[in-house]
Amino acid sequence: MGKPNTRRLDKEIRLTERKLEAVQNEEMWPLNSAERRKVVGALAGGSYRVVRGKSTGRAERTLENVWNAAQIRLTAELTALRTERQRIVNEHATAKAAKKSSGWW
Repeated sequence: MGKPNTRRLDKEIRLTERKLEAVQNEEMWPLNSAERRKVVGALAGGSYRVVRGKSTGRAERTLENVWNAAQIRLTAELTALRTERQRIVNEHATAKAAKKSSGWW
């Protein structure tokens, strides 16, 4: 028995880590469509209020909430991927130990 095949999960974990880092830098590409709509709407609303010379507090809070929600979502996704990877590794180790112990000598 070789090593467990976790290449696909490892790739997804790396991608999710990159997405989380990008969200922390407030980049748009890792956001899903609902989050993008909220960001664009808050930016448009805040821009309109700036032009009118009014406070942008609500738009800023909305943006902050969207970035925090995206971070929470990606952190949960990353935790789930790591848990699944660990489950596969443990399953493989259990199978390997069972195979070794069932030997006839």
